Amino acid sequence: MPDISELQNPKFNLASEIYSEDGEIIGKYYTENRVNIKYQEISPNVVNALIATEDARFYDHAGIDFRRAFTAALFLGSRGGASTITQQLAKMQFHGERGNIVERLIQKIKEWVIAFQLESNYTKEEILTMYLNRFDWINNAVGLKSAAKIYFSTTPDSLKIEEAAVLVGMAKNPSLYNPKRKNNAENALNRRNVVLYQMTQFNSPFTNEPFLTTEQFDSLKQLPLELKFQRDDHNSGLATYFREYLRPELLKWCRDNKKPDGSPYNLYRDGLKIYTTINSKMQQYAEEAVNEHMPKLQADFFKEWKGRKNAPFYNMNQKEINDLMETSIKRSERYRVLKEAGKSWNQIKENFETPVPMSLFSWEGEIDTVMTPKDSILWAKFFLRTGFMAMEPQTGQIRAWVGGINYKHFKYDQVKQGRRQTGSTFKPFVYALAMQEGWSPCYEVANTPVSFDLPEGGVWTPQNSNHQYGGVVTLKEGLAESMNTVTAYLMKQFGPQAVVAMARKLGVTSPLDPVPALCLGVADLSVYEVVGANSTFANKGVWIEPNYLTRIEDKNGNVLAEFIPKRNEAMSEEAAYLTLNLMEGVVQYGTGVRLRYKYGINTPIAGKTGTTQNNSDGWFVGLTPELVAGAWVGAEDRGVHFRSTALGQGANTGLPIWALFFKRVYADPDLKISRGAFEKPSVPISVETDCKKYKQENKTNDINQFDPFK
Repeated sequence: MPDISELQNPKFNLASEIYSEDGEIIGKYYTENRVNIKYQEISPNVVNALIATEDARFYDHAGIDFRRAFTAALFLGSRGGASTITQQLAKMQFHGERGNIVERLIQKIKEWVIAFQLESNYTKEEILTMYLNRFDWINNAVGLKSAAKIYFSTTPDSLKIEEAAVLVGMAKNPSLYNPKRKNNAENALNRRNVVLYQMTQFNSPFTNEPFLTTEQFDSLKQLPLELKFQRDDHNSGLATYFREYLRPELLKWCRDNKKPDGSPYNLYRDGLKIYTTINSKMQQYAEEAVNEHMPKLQADFFKEWKGRKNAPFYNMNQKEINDLMETSIKRSERYRVLKEAGKSWNQIKENFETPVPMSLFSWEGEIDTVMTPKDSILWAKFFLRTGFMAMEPQTGQIRAWVGGINYKHFKYDQVKQGRRQTGSTFKPFVYALAMQEGWSPCYEVANTPVSFDLPEGGVWTPQNSNHQYGGVVTLKEGLAESMNTVTAYLMKQFGPQAVVAMARKLGVTSPLDPVPALCLGVADLSVYEVVGANSTFANKGVWIEPNYLTRIEDKNGNVLAEFIPKRNEAMSEEAAYLTLNLMEGVVQYGTGVRLRYKYGINTPIAGKTGTTQNNSDGWFVGLTPELVAGAWVGAEDRGVHFRSTALGQGANTGLPIWALFFKRVYADPDLKISRGAFEKPSVPISVETDCKKYKQENKTNDINQFDPFK
């Protein structure tokens, strides 16, 4: 028998909830998907249906309904069971399955005693609440709050009468009367109508009127069984990649922090409330943008590779392809399991070459098929992946995080875990160094190849992608058209070490080799780093660490931890504003101009596209005064990519995701994202930004200012 302390403090497994900054629950961590609610949060429809169906004299008995028990015994249960709601709570909460007849008798006696104790220690409302918090409606719906969301996409206080009747009907047998199960719809509908009928047969103890009139019943029973079913697991819902990235960080916090009794917190059982910076609307818009653009891009990819030998591997011989496939096999979960089971490499290879039933990802829906695991790996390699992040530059708070195209099939997070070459997206960091040193966006440079002597010998001379040279261009024109000659010129002036130092001030932590080629984006960075660094320009030169956690509370709302991001003054306010001025040219007339003519976004935007060698990576980062976002698109392997730059460039792969996201954000008046210009520095700018005036003022300057070797 449980002692009184157990009755007063029942130990439920409570799910920890993840909250968005706008108050929505975007996910949970749990062993049982249960979140407790209060009686005031329960719709009266649920309470009325439950009492009418399960325990009509609930408010009159003290745990045992002896009249009902006598009837049940007399008719051998043919007129319903004898257990009250209180007894059912005792049964489900405090002891296990019944055994033989003697054990069943002993357990029934225990059940009666516990029911009396429950009635002695709790109010009727508390007992009802405990019952509804404890009941398992299956499909990961433990407790009424989860059930309301999973079956009807609503909250417990908003359940309609017919919805409440479905859930109460399942209390008799959640499997037999589950409306989601195949061929169960008729059972569930009939059971719902039984519950509705029961509500006409009993009066409310508070009004002495039937819970439901005959007219209401006649109307409600005609309604079809309508579900708004949504799965609630780690593979579904909003921000799946973000939630999974957050999990190990929270587990570490739980290990490092102790409850008042000295034990560590348990993420899956202690009902923690985790408050994040994610905005549920922006997250939804980001996922919609990915889901709108990527299927079209994937169709172009399939079309370009159709009929090609060794697709989708570009310029790789059979040995290189075999080596890559073997590496991919050894990274898989199947390989890990087989290896831990003691299988040899030959046995593992045989396993991977044996057809088995499986589900494959496609943009048209999952494909159920029979295929070898090795071929399924090849299938997955055809699919382009993406990473997208949006953050508020003034606070560093991340508003949207999309780590891939489908978490169920592709687990790897491309926002913070993945790192890829940035290409020209790195160039603003080099230009920012020039702005910090007092240069003007209008400073003119000769469009001439620049050569670097390499420490290991030889000379490196970067070329423009269009191989066009000659004339003089401003720095703003050079960045807008992504001219490698201009960026190389700046690298020549300041040197690799200074560029590395600037990148570090902007929050880049990934390895950076201080070599001349760094200026063209040969370093592998994450979307998290790229967006965080660019946010510095929109935040007047102050870098704030991109952050996603604000606080953690216990199940009672007590604050256990608060999180404050790091910050660093990376550059002057003027240098940051001038860098924005440079990057605005990219969208006004440069490589990002399709934001204007194709997507119709005409607000002030600073941005930069990026495309790496062979089109393996496509990037776009765009800055507005109140929101900065960036997108990367590429395949799992760098040897898998578009064959043409027209399709593979960042303006065609990453930029559309940014555009589709911002069109949705701007269209939502509740978000109140500014369409205004970037705020000018608090003191007058020391250099001229009007290039016509600048040219007039500097027309007598010596032509040597254009010499890249000065």
